[in-house]
Amino acid sequence: MNTSVKRFALMLCCSLVAAQPAVAENISIATGGTGGVYYPIGGGIASVLSKKVPGMEATAEVTGGSVDNLKLIDGDASYIGLVMSDAGQDAYKGENKFKGSKVPLRTLMILYPNRMHVVTVEGRGINSIADLKGKHISTGSPGSATEVMAFRVLEAAGLDKDKDVKRERLSVAESVNGVKDNKIAAFFWVGGLPTAAVTDLANTPGTKIKMIDNADLVPAMNKKYGNLYIEDTIPKSTYRGMEADNKQATVMNILVANEKMDDKTAYNIVKTIFESRDDLIAVHKDTAEFKLENQKAAASPIPFHPGAIKYFEERGIKLD
Repeated sequence: MNTSVKRFALMLCCSLVAAQPAVAENISIATGGTGGVYYPIGGGIASVLSKKVPGMEATAEVTGGSVDNLKLIDGDASYIGLVMSDAGQDAYKGENKFKGSKVPLRTLMILYPNRMHVVTVEGRGINSIADLKGKHISTGSPGSATEVMAFRVLEAAGLDKDKDVKRERLSVAESVNGVKDNKIAAFFWVGGLPTAAVTDLANTPGTKIKMIDNADLVPAMNKKYGNLYIEDTIPKSTYRGMEADNKQATVMNILVANEKMDDKTAYNIVKTIFESRDDLIAVHKDTAEFKLENQKAAASPIPFHPGAIKYFEERGIKLD
């Protein structure tokens, strides 16, 4: 083969290689049930990542919640997940539902506060957590951090989750239907404000929602599980029919990934989320809490990912 023919063959080969489309980087976002807040926020994040990060295709997945999300992340660096920090701590340390099986996690960013809702309606005879004794209730779906925190609230109130209540394991949407149909008297739900399913219950004709205070149990919960919870308030304007502010326990939500996620991928995810806050706020107002000043090492029980650290340092945030 003469020189000119070789040169032509080389040029043709290069042009064919250049014409091949780049391999897409697929990212799955583990969220929660459709009646909660994780799912719409995860969908919003998937949309901005797919639109703004070249070569990235992100999709939001419906899951049972934090515990399921952490199990998906274990061993799969293509997943990121919205989780409650208490469930994340359990997975990172290999405790409770993750006993003997540590998940190699890293924090991407601090998200927004998740508030414990203990929800019932007028006429069910429930005015305090103690009144749940002997009642038929839901403590959240099996793969959720709602269930984790519900057990801790019951425990702090001196109730045995297996002996003192008749317990169902329902999603927030299923729980609302259960209350409407008088199949359960109350339910636990940990989520942002407002949660669509709880709004649905509050707006049901002939129904008056009742939110049960639980903030007084925070000291006992923190004594046993670490300083993960804070005493907080759901304003009475949040859900129709609330007669007073609801004093409740709050835990932070965090976005996590497998420690093996590529640094550049982690960096692009965090950077794009912060640069797309206006797009995300249009999806759900809780994303207004995605703030640089909230990014602190002490705010998460899990170390930050190096890719996230790089972005925050560029923005003048040092994760000491």
